[in-house]
Amino acid sequence: MTDNAPDRSAATQRPAKRRFAGTHTQIRSALTFYKITSYITGTMLLLLCAEMVLRYGFNLFLFANATNTLTGETFALGLAQAEPSVIEGVNLSIAVLVAHGWLYVLYLIADFRLWSLMRWPFTKFVLIALGGVIPFLSIILERKIHREVEQDLAAHPEAAKRY
Repeated sequence: MTDNAPDRSAATQRPAKRRFAGTHTQIRSALTFYKITSYITGTMLLLLCAEMVLRYGFNLFLFANATNTLTGETFALGLAQAEPSVIEGVNLSIAVLVAHGWLYVLYLIADFRLWSLMRWPFTKFVLIALGGVIPFLSIILERKIHREVEQDLAAHPEAAKRY
């Protein structure tokens, strides 16, 4: 090498330019949507776990406005064994199952939106998606992801001008 060769050490010290797939405002909006869906999905997953323990551990279901056929007693909200001991009621256990399923779909949409705007690797998408099926993980991940996104946005203000 000769002495007139350009010094490459300055180029290696410069941080890599980060490109987002959206503006900072769009990313923060996606982050807020993700935050809301992660807390709701986490809460519904805990209700689902409690419902599964009641169903498979004690053979009990949560009913509303039901009548117990064995005693004739009407109750507004209570636990009972499923048919034939309960009539004319709404099985809230099934409602929890259905609600968690649809809210998990919303959680996946929020996950995909944030993942695509941040241009993260696919493994991060899968990790965040697991938050909706492992109890407490969505709440733990939400804090970690929120902090990571804010740090990334603050570290790369030049990426804000997209349009």
